[in-house]
Amino acid sequence: MASLTKKELQKKYEEYKAQGLALDMTRGKPGAEQLDLSLPMLDLVTSKDYKTLAGADTRNYGGLDGIPEMKEIFKDFLEVSSTDEVIVGGNSSLTLMHDTLARAMSHGFPESKKPWGQQAKVKFLCPSPGYDRHFSVCEHFGIEMVTVPMTDKGPDMDVVEKLVAEDKTIKGIWVVPKYSNPTGITCSKKTVKRLAKMTTAAKDFRIMWDNAYTVHHLSKEQDELENILEACKKEGNDERVLIYGSFSKISFAGSGVAGMGASASNINWMKAHLSMSTIGPDKINQVRHARFFKDFKGVQKHMKKHAAIIAPKFDAVIEILEKELGGKKIATWTVPKGGYFISLDVPKGTAKQVVKLASDAGVKLTAAGATFPYKNDPKDENIRIAPTLPSMGEIKLAMRVLAVCVQLAAAKK
Repeated sequence: MASLTKKELQKKYEEYKAQGLALDMTRGKPGAEQLDLSLPMLDLVTSKDYKTLAGADTRNYGGLDGIPEMKEIFKDFLEVSSTDEVIVGGNSSLTLMHDTLARAMSHGFPESKKPWGQQAKVKFLCPSPGYDRHFSVCEHFGIEMVTVPMTDKGPDMDVVEKLVAEDKTIKGIWVVPKYSNPTGITCSKKTVKRLAKMTTAAKDFRIMWDNAYTVHHLSKEQDELENILEACKKEGNDERVLIYGSFSKISFAGSGVAGMGASASNINWMKAHLSMSTIGPDKINQVRHARFFKDFKGVQKHMKKHAAIIAPKFDAVIEILEKELGGKKIATWTVPKGGYFISLDVPKGTAKQVVKLASDAGVKLTAAGATFPYKNDPKDENIRIAPTLPSMGEIKLAMRVLAVCVQLAAAKK
């Protein structure tokens, strides 16, 4: 598309602004059509049929680490070798991640000389652009965040290996290994091996492996991810990785089921702490999920229905970016094979301006800088696009507005 003059762009922008739009693309929420896919689940537990396959009464206390049939599904979902390496909890994997770090801060891991919270300094590596809620958890606990560049193979392992080898205050790293938030990349086989093998100065170092989008494919051409726990075991670092995932974007965003996978000793450590805070998770909801999906193959089949709904939305975003910004050398964007986001890089120093222009025109986007620790994108160039919640018409309109904002900010710069 031919470039418009600054005056023409301003006129087009004012026309959009005058429409009084109210479009929200701030968070990666499932759309109503996706949530409808799981509605039959609500009819699978009744007042006469609420027991597990083994006959346990799900109305009562117990089952600290989840019901057996849900643990079987999560065993395959999280790619661990045994249900002894699984905890199935409530609806949020973020809760499990938060609680893991809370317990590390208050009590430390078994290898810790003393609780993290009693140490002078605790640092975490944060590959960026990354997931804002990971960064918020660190900030909440006073854990110092160290930004690590993301590459198309995952975290920049040359940087990671150097830092963890020389600094014992670096206790962990956040990784969204598959269809990452927001760039959509998947860690390469070599990256997984290097993470598992690398020498760390901290003996209680942990990889927080948030495999949130492991089954969230957008097409038949799918990324493959190496098994991180098996890789760690091969290197004699069985305790290094903690794996998380949930059904929040599979069944119901507010009423899914979350799980944690790790070595048996890490699981026992977590269960000991869980026993102090709960008598057990919502087992009725777990029965509901187990009956609906039956096994991991059922989950995979279900996710094909999700892909049929959201893939066209991603295609629409890419199509408009290509049409409006392609060839103008003012923006680049990812074309992910899965996940929930598209990462857009605009001219350096303009991301905040683009987001404000869009907001003033009625299109709400994730705040510029949110994908970096302390909400500080040093280049002020990254914007996360979340296409799943809006309707197709809303997406197309929002992207046209965004494209004008990018061009206008570039022209002003």
